[in-house]
Amino acid sequence: MQVQMKYGKNGLPLFFPDDWDVTVIKKIGMPVLQSPKEEVRLAFSRPIGSGTLAEEVRGNNTACILICDITRPVPNDVILSALIKELNAASIHSDNISVLVATGLHRPNEGRELLELIGNQWVMNTVRVFNHFARNDGDHVDLGTTTRGTPVKVDRRFVDADIRIAVGLVEPHFVAGYSGGRKVIAPGICHYDTITAFHTARFFEDSRADNCILEDNPLHEDQLEIVDMVHGSLAINCVIDEKHQLSFLNFGEVKASHEDAVRFARKYVEIPISRKFKTVVTSSAGYPLDKTYYQTIKGIVGAKDVLEQGGNLFIVSECSEGMGSPAFVAAQERLIKLGMKGFLEDIQDKRYADVDEWNTELLLRTMRIGDVHLFSEGLSKTDAALTGVRSVASLKELNEAIQESIAVSDDKSIAVIPEGPYDIPVYRPVKET
Repeated sequence: MQVQMKYGKNGLPLFFPDDWDVTVIKKIGMPVLQSPKEEVRLAFSRPIGSGTLAEEVRGNNTACILICDITRPVPNDVILSALIKELNAASIHSDNISVLVATGLHRPNEGRELLELIGNQWVMNTVRVFNHFARNDGDHVDLGTTTRGTPVKVDRRFVDADIRIAVGLVEPHFVAGYSGGRKVIAPGICHYDTITAFHTARFFEDSRADNCILEDNPLHEDQLEIVDMVHGSLAINCVIDEKHQLSFLNFGEVKASHEDAVRFARKYVEIPISRKFKTVVTSSAGYPLDKTYYQTIKGIVGAKDVLEQGGNLFIVSECSEGMGSPAFVAAQERLIKLGMKGFLEDIQDKRYADVDEWNTELLLRTMRIGDVHLFSEGLSKTDAALTGVRSVASLKELNEAIQESIAVSDDKSIAVIPEGPYDIPVYRPVKET
């Protein structure tokens, strides 16, 4: 049996013997919008929890549009030009419209990469495009604290705009439940202090801070509070299929539109599985998410619910840009030095997390269940030694390691998740009658 795994831009075919019991975990076919540009335009007149775009814009002069950074394959080329033209038609001049890349604490997107992200030269030529820099104190407005004590500082270019619109991609997120909506604001355009405050163990070690969970999720609840402190934000939330085609799109008040998009996405991305497996093979969803090992951890965590205790998880991820940030590398170095127990003890009582150590913390969720094996062609030997997992140097070695897992476990059942963190297996055992 052949399964095409998401890997880099071109994918990676894996072959499994015919006598193995292969369970391919992937969403059912999603509908695709046949006229995406027209659907975007129509969405502005069919709002969720707000007035139409024209009604919201009336009497206002400035607008700030938030977009995700390069790690999210949002169809900005379709959305932004339509949105800007609608804002123009509703009286906001292009000189008073800015597009702000919600980088959080990720690196900025510049040059050719910024054009790839925006997807439209006309947009680049027509409005001002900026990256958010979380460490620039003067770029942020202090709005107080959440009930959990998180300091709230948000980019003033968004806060001060008359019209505030976040463009979000709704997909499973391994801590916030789902991405999109409120997450484009927090952490997307928040200050360093805000981001590091709610990326601590007191949030991340909570069992409700997990994929596809919103109810009682402490991170989600803090994000909603921050959205309320930035009054009157709007959003365009979209859902895409495995080919990055638009499947769903809406417009409206940021929280209401996000809830609406999540309702749509749940039907496809949450996949009930009645058993666990000793051998699981997954991916990091291919380009652009698998550009770094930092993002690869989403794929590792996304598969954990169907990994049997003591089992083997194999992940394929190109990691074309290596490990990720220097801060993440430092966190991984601490993991290697301290071990899993020591690392968790080190972060347990922090008020502010060290940058990017949170992904190292999340990696441990799966490592506490079983052994993780990584096939990547983008990591050096030095980098591979810092992953904290077992490195697989070639496709031949990957196939041999999977076969060994099957042989040692004496179980020919295997779960394969081609699209990694975009398809979440939800363990739901069959109830005995």
